[in-house]
Amino acid sequence: MEPEFEKPDSEIERRTHTVEMRVTGATIGKRTPSIEGYAANFNSLSEDLGGFREMLMPGCFADALKTSDVRALFNHNPDKILGRNVAGTLRILEDEKGLRFSVDPPETSYAKDLQISMSRGDVNQCSFGFRVAEDGDAWRKEPDGTYLRSILKVDRLFDVSPVTYPAYAATSCAVRSLENYRHDTEVCESKAAADKAEEQRKMEMESLELELMLAEHDSEL
Repeated sequence: MEPEFEKPDSEIERRTHTVEMRVTGATIGKRTPSIEGYAANFNSLSEDLGGFREMLMPGCFADALKTSDVRALFNHNPDKILGRNVAGTLRILEDEKGLRFSVDPPETSYAKDLQISMSRGDVNQCSFGFRVAEDGDAWRKEPDGTYLRSILKVDRLFDVSPVTYPAYAATSCAVRSLENYRHDTEVCESKAAADKAEEQRKMEMESLELELMLAEHDSEL
C-alpha cells in the first residue's frame, strides 16, 4: 500500500455520533481489553449541520476500506493512537448497520484511561474523518426548506475516534457542495422559467397570427 498523507483540515470532514461502543474483556492471547463498536450508522439522519442534515447510505465506505490506511485515535489526537488497520491492531468493516470497528489498544496510560471512562459511560460518542468522492454525494431540498445530503461514496477514510466532546460537524467541503447544488438548482430553475416564458411567447404569437389570418379571411369575404 502506498503511503498516505494527512490532507489539510479543509479537505477532511468529521462526523460525530452517539453510538454503540463497549470495552470487551481480555481474552487468551490479548493482554488488554478491546474497544468495539460502530463509528457510523447507515440510514440515520444527522443533527442539523447548519441548514442541512446528512445521511450515510449503505455501501458508501466499501471502496474506501479497500485502500485507506485508517487509524483509531482518541479525540482525533495523532499522539494518542489506539490502533491501525494496516498493522492489524484495528479491524474495520461495513455491515448492514454501519461502519463497525474493533481495536486492540496499546498498554498505555491514555488507552487504559479511555477504557475506564467508556466503562463508566463518560465517553460514548465516536467520530470519523473522511473525504467524499467526486460526485459521491446527492442533495435534496426538503419541504421545510432545509437540505438533505446523502453520502453515496467515500473516497478515503482517515480515522475513527472515540471522543470526549463532539466537534461542530459542518465543514467547508460540505458547504461548498451545498452551494454547488443550490447554484445548479437555481440555474435549472432559471432555464425552466425561461423555457416556459419562451413557450408562452410562442403560443401568444401563434394565437395572434391565427387571429390576423381569420381577420384577413373575414375582410376578403
